[in-house]
Amino acid sequence: MKKILLTGSNGQLGRAMNIELSGTEYELYNTDVFEADGIHSLDITDVDAVMKTVREVEPYAIINCAAYTAVDAQEKDVDMSYKINAIGPRNLAIASRETGAKLLHVSTDYVFSGNSDRPYREFDKTGPVSTYGRTKLQGEKFVKAFADRYFIVRTAWLYGDGKNFVRTMLKLSENHDEVSVVCDQVGNPTSTKELAKALHYLLPTENYGLFHGTCEGDCSWADFAAKIFELAGKDTKVNRVTTEEYKKMNPLSTDRPAYSILDNYMFRLTGDHVFANWEDALKEYLKGEI
Repeated sequence: MKKILLTGSNGQLGRAMNIELSGTEYELYNTDVFEADGIHSLDITDVDAVMKTVREVEPYAIINCAAYTAVDAQEKDVDMSYKINAIGPRNLAIASRETGAKLLHVSTDYVFSGNSDRPYREFDKTGPVSTYGRTKLQGEKFVKAFADRYFIVRTAWLYGDGKNFVRTMLKLSENHDEVSVVCDQVGNPTSTKELAKALHYLLPTENYGLFHGTCEGDCSWADFAAKIFELAGKDTKVNRVTTEEYKKMNPLSTDRPAYSILDNYMFRLTGDHVFANWEDALKEYLKGEI
């Protein structure tokens, strides 16, 4: 069995990776910031703790699913954002190089400015507009600088087993006849199940580098909400509002890229893995939610 050290095991993607790799040739060593049943405690911001754990486990690969993803909160907690999203990946990269482990690091569409008029490819210029985006981009840079064998996979609009947009909309539909959702931000809704399949696909390969990994197709947040209600059989009305209108209702909301559609260009160029269409992936996800 090949050992995999998984960080962020209790998060949405971490849980999906456990399901995806169950019964395979891989043996998971699950870690998260807090110890839990079957999960070892590991603070990825502590380089000594990371080095000690990686030396003891001697993994074939490290999969980093840990991240600070509370976008608005990070504007007031910049130091913690850099510690988790940048220093953490740096520490894992250093440890992976010393032990010879592969490193799979998950990043985000927020590394882009959102000013494009076509889907972003891996070779396009970055330009984050938020602390979250800036710290995740720095995490990518550290991985490139310190890891010898790495995969960086940028994803977007992720949902799975945990707090996410789909569950929020379903919860709101229980006691709201209508909801207001932004209509001028577009991207690729992506299920953790589909992303976990892609990471599994890359894991045994030597196909290193930077990848975009999202479900195929795109929509606005308002379109996404409407499709959730449609597929779930809900009558909740979606009021389409602009980002400017939404910010007036939620003044603490920080900037987000208006256009964050990613093109899975490197997957097409270098392999044969194909993501499901976002609507098909959502249908599959909702089977377990309703």
